[in-house]
Amino acid sequence: MSTVLFVVTGARSWTLSDGTSHPTGYWAEELLTPYRLLTDAGHDVVFATPGGVAPVADEGSLAADEDARDALAAIEGLQAPRRLDDIDLAAFDAVFYPGGHGPMEDLASDPTSGALLAEALETDKPLALVCHGLAALLAARREDGSLTAEGRKVAAFTDEEERQGGLADKAPWLLESTLRAQGVRVEAAEPWADHLVEDGALVSGQNPQSSASVARALLSRLGA
Repeated sequence: MSTVLFVVTGARSWTLSDGTSHPTGYWAEELLTPYRLLTDAGHDVVFATPGGVAPVADEGSLAADEDARDALAAIEGLQAPRRLDDIDLAAFDAVFYPGGHGPMEDLASDPTSGALLAEALETDKPLALVCHGLAALLAARREDGSLTAEGRKVAAFTDEEERQGGLADKAPWLLESTLRAQGVRVEAAEPWADHLVEDGALVSGQNPQSSASVARALLSRLGA
């Protein structure tokens, strides 16, 4: 069986364009659903965050699932993740990034995460990201400053979904349009549709509704 690295945001808030802080974290479904599918298939999951801080779930993601809080609390290693600085990518068979608005705050500019993603993309390591988790691609750059993911096809949380979610007008930047402006080929579906995009070893999903599809595509790359 394989070992999958889950890189999770350590942010607890997202700084909006007016300077206020919006409470956030990771989105529960985007972590819990892939975790269950991967571990049920016999794979091991290791968690890492910037600085090794214990991640928190966005309260909004817990409201619709009464059991999610207890399920997350029971996941071994989630409350004591490894430091991202201590991770050797060679020790893992695949990498997964869940979303939530948290990655917009920290992983979008985290150099350690960026270097890990650049290595995964350049070596065709199976890599899966979902929703706002794709913000982390903005920290993965070549020596000339261009994105390592430039020219690659992805699905990501769309500007329209951000508008419908009510935060677009306050967002300091929007994920879809920012990725497009830097050369990433975002393939968008209707808001809130289960939408998966596969580009070689790179797998991505548009929103929480896509979490299971992303996890199954990653499983297929792990041979399970």
